[in-house]
Amino acid sequence: MPGLAERALRIIRERYADFGPTLACEKLAEIHDLYLAKETVRKLMTRDGLWIPRKLRPPRVHQPRPRRACTGELIQIDGSEHRWFEDRGPACTLLVYVDDATSRLMQLLFVSSESTFTYFEATRGYLERYGKPLAFYSDKASVFRI
Repeated sequence: MPGLAERALRIIRERYADFGPTLACEKLAEIHDLYLAKETVRKLMTRDGLWIPRKLRPPRVHQPRPRRACTGELIQIDGSEHRWFEDRGPACTLLVYVDDATSRLMQLLFVSSESTFTYFEATRGYLERYGKPLAFYSDKASVFRI
């Protein structure tokens, strides 16, 4: 096994240094006819410094996006499903429109569920009251996918 492990590690260093252990293990088997357990490959790569376990990796730092300068430039929209009225009513979703520049709540609407059509309804209310913003920004919820 020591010879096999050294051979595998040499190939990984030369060709697959930027691969994760699972993919490196698959490539060793497919291309090089070397069959090792995924866990063995992970241990070899960790010991050699080619792989850092997720728990030991430094956390990724995401730079905050600068706020827009003017009211109405960007309106962030999102829905939050919750039992807003406790036992006094059914669970529902609160659609929220927030101005990015000021953090002001511009539009709030309780709806039975978050859907394309409930966003149409809330957006119509926003547009009638405030006019057209430069942009809307939403999360990547499935209601916005075609």
